[in-house]
Amino acid sequence: MKSKTLIEKQLKKKTNSEVVETIIAAKKKKDWVPVAAIISGSRKNHASVNLQDLNKAKEGEKLVVPGKVLSLGEVDKKLKVVALSFSEKAKEKLKNSGSEAISILDEIKSNPEAKDIRIFTGKWNKK
Repeated sequence: MKSKTLIEKQLKKKTNSEVVETIIAAKKKKDWVPVAAIISGSRKNHASVNLQDLNKAKEGEKLVVPGKVLSLGEVDKKLKVVALSFSEKAKEKLKNSGSEAISILDEIKSNPEAKDIRIFTGKWNKK
């Protein structure tokens, strides 16, 4: 796990104001620090996840994707997907399936304790 000092050092290299704001907010909340650690790193370490990968989640699960959600595949269950960004088609498909698509920053504000979240980086690990 990265230290908050290292996250702060990497934060200075970021130019996207939304990413900077998200990292700062995540760093302040103890349970969101792992997400801040991933986002503050290199962009190649951010997850690019397709909808077909998210479809393996359980109904009603809250997934945090520290990267971008792409539109390949379909989602046939209601999920709450929290991500750094979404492609337009992915947002549309999630909305049509009854799922929610929320930015990480908004989720940090509404759920500061990171209750019931699962960080998904593209590979399913046994919980």
